[in-house]
Amino acid sequence: MAFVASDSQKNGYGGSGGGGGGLLKGLIRRKLVDSAESKSSSSASGEPSYHHHHHHQLAKALTVPHLIAIGVGSTIGAGVYILVGTVAREHSGPALTFSFLIAGIAAALSAFCYAELASRCPSAGSAYHYSYICVGEGVAWLIGWALILEYTIGGSAVARGISPNLALLFGGADRLPVFLARQTIPGLNIVVDPSATILVFVATGLLCVGIRESTLVQGIVTCANICAMIFVIVVGGYLGFKTGWPGYELPLGYFPFGVDGMLAGASTVFFSYIGFDSVASTAEEVKNPQRDLPMGIGFALSICCMLYMLVSAVIVGLVPYYSMDPDTPISSAFATHGINWAAYIITVGACTALCSTLMGSMLPQPRILMAMARDGLLPSFFSDVSKRTQVPVKSTVVTGLLSGTLAFFMDVDQLAGMVSVGTLLAFTMVAISVLILRYVPPDVVPFPPSFQDAIDSVAVQYGCSSNNGIIEVENPKVHISSCESTPLLVCKQGAAEHPLLEKSDAKCCFVVNEENRRKIAGWTIMFTCVGVLVLTYAASNLGLPSYLRYTTCGIGGVLLLSGLVVLTFIDQDEARHNFGHSGGFICPFVPLLPIACILINAYLLINLGSATWIRVSVWLFIGMVVYLFYGRMHSTLRDAVYVPVAHVDQIYQSSAGLLA
Repeated sequence: MAFVASDSQKNGYGGSGGGGGGLLKGLIRRKLVDSAESKSSSSASGEPSYHHHHHHQLAKALTVPHLIAIGVGSTIGAGVYILVGTVAREHSGPALTFSFLIAGIAAALSAFCYAELASRCPSAGSAYHYSYICVGEGVAWLIGWALILEYTIGGSAVARGISPNLALLFGGADRLPVFLARQTIPGLNIVVDPSATILVFVATGLLCVGIRESTLVQGIVTCANICAMIFVIVVGGYLGFKTGWPGYELPLGYFPFGVDGMLAGASTVFFSYIGFDSVASTAEEVKNPQRDLPMGIGFALSICCMLYMLVSAVIVGLVPYYSMDPDTPISSAFATHGINWAAYIITVGACTALCSTLMGSMLPQPRILMAMARDGLLPSFFSDVSKRTQVPVKSTVVTGLLSGTLAFFMDVDQLAGMVSVGTLLAFTMVAISVLILRYVPPDVVPFPPSFQDAIDSVAVQYGCSSNNGIIEVENPKVHISSCESTPLLVCKQGAAEHPLLEKSDAKCCFVVNEENRRKIAGWTIMFTCVGVLVLTYAASNLGLPSYLRYTTCGIGGVLLLSGLVVLTFIDQDEARHNFGHSGGFICPFVPLLPIACILINAYLLINLGSATWIRVSVWLFIGMVVYLFYGRMHSTLRDAVYVPVAHVDQIYQSSAGLLA
């Protein structure tokens, strides 16, 4: 019998992941979770030595204040200075503050999931890295590929926003210096934007200098942006108290569009909270990731939520929502009270917000490219780390050139929806990864072929043969008797903590229960995700006939609720305590919180609209082709040997002994 191999990984899983029938196996192979042992046995941070790492480690330089600067800087964009007006006019009215609060709580669900995974698996790559460990190579590739798109287009879209703001500061687009002003290429009808490209190249240069330096600059720029927001809150608050808050003295009350309008507003402003995930992508550069990463993510999100709520409360109080200017809501609100010079402070705030958001969207991409290259899914060119600056300079330069070129030639506003797809897919996969980690953590782990001797020596010790990529037990009775002398060959992975079980009969039934528990949990997680998809699709698709829509909603709802109930009453896997680096943040309210997170993100994904999905599917299709012809052939796991989790420590010890 194949020993402790999950169903997906039986039958010689871990042989070649390429070629013919190995495609499906290639898609679901998972990599080794970061741990102290794998770190010490490998030159790469958190990665087993599957291939020779000729790069150096990233600099461990970041602490909590750095992470807050990255998180707040990446999250608070210039969009919020405009968003306040459009959402108040069209959706929320004076209830805009509640919209921001609800969206903040929804974002916090994802933040909790990120915080647990980031402290357990502190390596570069964020959602791509977690999906590879928990779900499989195919899904991880798609997440990584979608994030590449998100950060490239996101960076370009942000950079394009600098010209209009500079024009406001200079007093009109015609007063801008020629080398900064937008020009139209005759005949082609393309508007080129030199200032956007200059900004991208400056940000790229800063990121190449070093993580500490670029974070310091981002922190200073973010402080300037926060000062502009505090100005809006303080001066606006003073004006509000002086004039008696005319925006709240309306006959329609606080909810002119009803609760539905407030929720619609919340789903729009949710996107203004995206950005804290760039904190997770710097995990490998944090001095004390178990403590600092959860704190950095939590504080960054709390600060953003508080600032958003205060700004929106002040602005909707100063001017009735229906008379807000959709283009410059905050400046106009101050202008109606005679403070015209406020426009300059707000424009400076918007410019600084653009700069910090640009750095925030260009910081994670080189690290994701580097993580994918380390795993062999992209050429090793991207995984090179500069000896002097200890940042992935080559990946950063490629990112900068791509974003800069796009920003120069393309008006990327129509592609803005595509930015959201990558983030929401990543948020969804991170929540699913938390469920997998808690209920069905990987029970077999890959080792590079260089560990074959150590694996054989451990296999011989327990009367097993390491055959076809998985250790197989030749005689189950040998395994049970050996359990009494050592707690290593056990089926419930946490049972190393409960070394001796009195009777071998009891042990056998324990094995069956554990196997069944894993099967039930695995299927339940899958059905819950299907339920979420069915429910959100039916709820969003108003074109369906009503009886069909309600029936489908009902089916989805039943699947979702029954999944939640089963996962609530079933035991979580004991192995979760030893998964990755322990002692960090633990996500509360599992399974309710991750399932709520999956539901919210799936709903937002489905509501992005068909045009966005058609564009994204083209990009994802290109990604699939690249994976089929390059990624799976060069993956570092293509010749990995899979062994039960229970043996990992001993194989490392045996390997160290053989080397000695």
